[in-house]
Amino acid sequence: MRGQKCLPIIAPFIIKATFAKMLVTIVLPCYNPPPGWEQIIYARYNEFCQLTKENAELILVMDGRGSDTYSGPLAFLEKSIPNLKIIAYDENRGKGYAIRQGVADSSGELILYTDVDFPYTIDSLLAVYSGLKNDLYDVGLGVKNASYYSHVPFLRRTISRFLRFMIRVFLSMPVTDTQCGLKGFRNAIKPLFLQTTIDRYLFDLEFVRNCFKAKNVRVKAIPVALNENVHFRKMDYRILLPELMNFVKLLFK
Repeated sequence: MRGQKCLPIIAPFIIKATFAKMLVTIVLPCYNPPPGWEQIIYARYNEFCQLTKENAELILVMDGRGSDTYSGPLAFLEKSIPNLKIIAYDENRGKGYAIRQGVADSSGELILYTDVDFPYTIDSLLAVYSGLKNDLYDVGLGVKNASYYSHVPFLRRTISRFLRFMIRVFLSMPVTDTQCGLKGFRNAIKPLFLQTTIDRYLFDLEFVRNCFKAKNVRVKAIPVALNENVHFRKMDYRILLPELMNFVKLLFK
């Protein structure tokens, strides 16, 4: 396993000092969050901690904070969650870049990441966490169950299935659903995650491929389910061509 790759720095600021070693870190990337997002984070974080009896570290990465629009919600979260760490920078760099910043600064033995609105059920989050805690695997990959596709718009569903087809044909990986927004891994796997270079959506695929190419990494696919009434953000289809180019680059990596 190669050493940790240095991340580019664009003058982020970090609120709160490094905490004592914890078992679990949850990383959330945040960009144009939905209304009431801070309440969702507060409720889901506390539910997870209560059910697991963990005092989890929560890292919120503001991927392009812009103005002071989020000052109120951030102040609420700082007051309500003692183990909160906020990383923020002005320029939107993409989900992959944001999560790398959070993972790089994590202190947990187990690292989980998901979306800022916690779109997957608490049972799904617990399933990924439990297997890691019980040392059943090193990397837990959430994979979408059959009901997932009934919740998503047709075009988004088509793109997702096409990507899975491309992964199966060109990359021959045991898991083709790499883009589910819920994953977890042990701290020892952190260098593999930080070796990713894609800043947007296909960072997930790059990470999963790194795991399968590495030796002695136990990877487990875990079926997960969406919460009810999850709202999908409108996809910016301008990213499709750059992401296709990223896919091609992975073929030769």
